[in-house]
Amino acid sequence: MSTPVQKLFDLSGKIALITGGSRGLGLQIAESLGEAGATVFLTSRKAADLEEAAAHLKARGIEALWLAADASQPAEIERVVADAMKRLGHIDILVNNAGATWGAAAEDYPLEAWDKVMDLNIRSIFLMSQAVGKASMIPRKQGRIINVASIAGLSGGGPEIKYIAYGTSKGAVVNFTRTLAGEWGRHGINVNALAPGMFPSKMTKGTIDRVGADTLAGNAPLGRIGDDDDLKGAALLFASAAGKHITGQILAVDGGVSAIHGA
Repeated sequence: MSTPVQKLFDLSGKIALITGGSRGLGLQIAESLGEAGATVFLTSRKAADLEEAAAHLKARGIEALWLAADASQPAEIERVVADAMKRLGHIDILVNNAGATWGAAAEDYPLEAWDKVMDLNIRSIFLMSQAVGKASMIPRKQGRIINVASIAGLSGGGPEIKYIAYGTSKGAVVNFTRTLAGEWGRHGINVNALAPGMFPSKMTKGTIDRVGADTLAGNAPLGRIGDDDDLKGAALLFASAAGKHITGQILAVDGGVSAIHGA
């Protein structure tokens, strides 16, 4: 007998750990999972931003906890996972959203910038997934991991795009997702990735200001860039029982940009 669709998307009683959850896409995903019934545990570097985000979520009726930490540091990742386990008992959903970028031409790209971007955008995803997997998901034989990639990881860029480390790291997230899904499926763990296109955020503000929102929207078949709702449905699908037979997939949420630019 089939399950009612509302129940498939219900996250009541679930615990979701969201990195980079204090603003932007991470906060949007936190809203989505929390509104579906999950308790959300947010982490990012700045306590003030997390406190503000938690208050915002609580005003929407969402149970939200937080811990400030630097996800680029292995010891900090272990601290976050240990704290979440101590306070909440287990972790059902991990959203690896924390990320960074750095703009510079490839020939002049500083090694320091390369390491910073790669450490946060891909090494931290590996370490966080490993820690949560060992602490909660593998022993319980269940879990959902949602990695936030980018359409920048689905294809290369032109001469005007100067984000060699960012594009490389997001391409790594794409194949990390597929590879981990293949390995951890036997543990009942689904691993998928969202690949957003252009969304307004602190990270994209410089690009939007330089190129213009209208120009960027004109590159998309739907004629728009992302808004505060556009990741919610996709994130909830991957996090819930509605997506229980989906793993190792990369879902572009980009207004169709990747469909026409060879991604």
